[in-house]
Amino acid sequence: MRFRRSCWACIVLALVVCAPLPRLQAQTPAASTQRRPTSTPYTGDLSIFETPGRDQRLHIDQVMDILAIGPGKTVADIGAGSGWFTVRAARRVTGTGMVYAVDINPKAITCIDSRAAKEQLHNVKTVLGNPDDPKLPANSIDAVLLLKVYHEVAEPVALLRNLRTALRPGARLGIIDREGDGEDHGVHKSIVVQEAAEAGYQVVEEHDGLVKADNVDYFLVLEAKQ
Repeated sequence: MRFRRSCWACIVLALVVCAPLPRLQAQTPAASTQRRPTSTPYTGDLSIFETPGRDQRLHIDQVMDILAIGPGKTVADIGAGSGWFTVRAARRVTGTGMVYAVDINPKAITCIDSRAAKEQLHNVKTVLGNPDDPKLPANSIDAVLLLKVYHEVAEPVALLRNLRTALRPGARLGIIDREGDGEDHGVHKSIVVQEAAEAGYQVVEEHDGLVKADNVDYFLVLEAKQ
């Protein structure tokens, strides 16, 4: 029995349609190198941080209470700027304690050195850090504060990871900032929590209403996971 040409065409077409498709190797998406938006670090007149009434607006004495900053403690002020918080922490820890004032701006380091000398604060040590490393001594720090500076940190996870080696057991890390998109001198609290977790920290307290009762500013207290 002979098949007509049209029948052979149908058989060939059926074989092609029913043939198993070649396996495609799963493509692993390339790791994203995109960084979240950050604000450009401030390099202008440092006296802007010395506005009258700032102590009361930020309740800085209560902030230091929450971070357990007291006589004999060693504190890191990261993104120290004019040294506004540095000098207040230095007085709180007394001559038996130490404050490391960390900044990536050499002008800030010079300013703080001059200020500490003028105010006769011999327990202040300045550190010119990197965007990803505060360059602090290992196992030396009891409390850390990033005051309105986290939104400027270009390498937040790396910075927090490198900071961990400097923390003593039970050390407290305070982050005070404001809600924003990174480029408007603020960063969403949820992003801070996410990045801190990635770097090995956990939130232990929140005191948002303390620093400003405006639902914009927030105050997170973190500790390194053990």
